[in-house]
Amino acid sequence: MSDDASHAARYLRIGLLSCMTLLVLAEAGMVSAQEAVTVQEILADPALFHLRQITLRGTVRNVQALDPYEIPAGSTCYGGYLFNLEDDTATLPVAVPGLCGVPMVKDPDVEDGARVTVDATVQAPSHGGYALSFKGGKIAMDQEGVVQAIANRITPLVE
Repeated sequence: MSDDASHAARYLRIGLLSCMTLLVLAEAGMVSAQEAVTVQEILADPALFHLRQITLRGTVRNVQALDPYEIPAGSTCYGGYLFNLEDDTATLPVAVPGLCGVPMVKDPDVEDGARVTVDATVQAPSHGGYALSFKGGKIAMDQEGVVQAIANRITPLVE
């Protein structure tokens, strides 16, 4: 291959690599800008959202710290709390799990009336598992019929 052809092939590879990188970054940007789901959408068909990662936006209501609770592995978890997230459509219970195995006293990260974005995992009834509650820390979801979001990240909503 001549030097000119070698240089041309090299520039073509660099150009293709640059285009592919831009496409990957653009796609990652679209994924991270996930559209918020309304509470009513979740409550209308909880099975559709079961164990899905979703984004919710709304107002924090009724923040309640949980007493330490045990998980099946035998560890005790501290600093967990519950709150209701209210949007324009409905209200959904949100659980924030505690830190397990590390005894501590910690206030909830949110206050009543705060506007927040919550990245969470939905837990729907009739799929087994447990929800956090004040009825002994954990309740069997099948028995209670609870739809609950488990918070992965909570950030203040900038409007």
